[in-house]
Amino acid sequence: MENRTKRNLTFFTIGLIFTLSGVEYAVILPTIWKYLQILEAPPYFLGLGLSAFSLSGLLTGPFFGLWSDRTKTTKSIILFSNLFEIAGNFMYFMGYSKWLLLSSRLVAGVGAGAGSSIFGFLTRSTSPEERAGIFAAIMACRQAGLLVGPAFNLFLRLCDFKVGPFVVNKYTSPGIFMCLLWVLLQFVVLAIYWDVPPVGSQEGVAMEMKQEEGHEEEEEEEEEDEEVPLMRSEEPVQTYKAVKLDKSDVSAGASASSNCFKPFGIGRELLREELVVLLTAQFITLFNQTALETMVTPLTQRFFGFGELANSLMYSLCGVEVILGFFFVRWLSRKVEDRAVLAAGLLICCSACIWCLIFLCKPQGGYGWELSTFIIGVFLQLLGLPFVAVSQVSLFSKVTAEKTQGFSHGVRRSVGGLATILGPLWAGGLTNNLYIMLGMMLMLLVMITVMTAVSYSRLTEAGAGQRVQSSDRRRKLQSAS
Repeated sequence: MENRTKRNLTFFTIGLIFTLSGVEYAVILPTIWKYLQILEAPPYFLGLGLSAFSLSGLLTGPFFGLWSDRTKTTKSIILFSNLFEIAGNFMYFMGYSKWLLLSSRLVAGVGAGAGSSIFGFLTRSTSPEERAGIFAAIMACRQAGLLVGPAFNLFLRLCDFKVGPFVVNKYTSPGIFMCLLWVLLQFVVLAIYWDVPPVGSQEGVAMEMKQEEGHEEEEEEEEEDEEVPLMRSEEPVQTYKAVKLDKSDVSAGASASSNCFKPFGIGRELLREELVVLLTAQFITLFNQTALETMVTPLTQRFFGFGELANSLMYSLCGVEVILGFFFVRWLSRKVEDRAVLAAGLLICCSACIWCLIFLCKPQGGYGWELSTFIIGVFLQLLGLPFVAVSQVSLFSKVTAEKTQGFSHGVRRSVGGLATILGPLWAGGLTNNLYIMLGMMLMLLVMITVMTAVSYSRLTEAGAGQRVQSSDRRRKLQSAS
């Protein structure tokens, strides 16, 4: 099978993984509160259950990333992490007690930590030009899972039977359903996932050079056999020494670039100005997003009298907008720099927050006007999300070292995990004080917008010059041979 076909199938499998993560969130979230009530759990267990998944993913992400950096493989990591998803969802299905339910989300969250390895793999396996588009498509897959997930609840809610000692009903069925899906995914990963060689990496260039040199040496040997057989003892030695010298230069350059970070450590590397900006953008974006998700349901109930059906329809329409936004950013990233996309997204988010402060904190003007202003505010909030999410991930992959991509993305996802824990906690206690809640969100957005403007010149791809030098070196080697 050709490498291109393997690469496409591998990317399809990664998209499937992210789709299942969205489906899992969508099928478990609507029923977990009633499930906990049946198990006689206190109200605060809902927050613990939702945060447990993010917490274990936050803690394990850097370790999975470090594992992939050292082994340069992700297939075994995905297969291993999926075992935790399978076990966690089966524990959710068992549901003997509220503590087992809480533990099930902790165990399942370990599997989500493999996302850092996947993003590291995508960084190594894509060129900088196509990376933002690939990231946008992968993120859209998760949104697609969130969109189709509620459809599965239509038949899961009809379950009412027993399998041995286990009861299968509308509360336990999401657990066994996701358990089976993750088991099926294991076979998909085994069948059509490959650790394809990195694109444009030194290893890939060296392999191509070696193949080209092999063909050229064979041609030279044939010519020498026919024309000048007495030169055979000299020419191969000279050619070998030239290639060996250039290869040592390449390896020396690579070791020098990697050794430059050793005295400071990876931690010091992540404290660079541009990385601080991008990690802050990651935190603020997810903090505001989860805070708004927490706020929107009580808000629609209080002001508009929305029930479960109306909220489900609203979430479906929001999912469609976000998916379309990701694909628009995928197209836009081919024409515009990542930092420009990031700046545009932050401006949209600031405008959305200002709009909500003006029109949603004290709605006036009647039901129709209030509903219209609410729809515009939600539309603007969701419009800016794909711009910021895709651009900051793409930029992050370009300004961090290639050898530590897995660990770096693990740290990035841990920062995001912390935001998804704190966001609902912040919004949950301030649903009746929207000025304070939205004011803080706007202050954070203004802060990251100013940070982006100040560091705009540094938010460029690192290593572009190195790739130009490597391509020049490659051309020189080809011309010399």
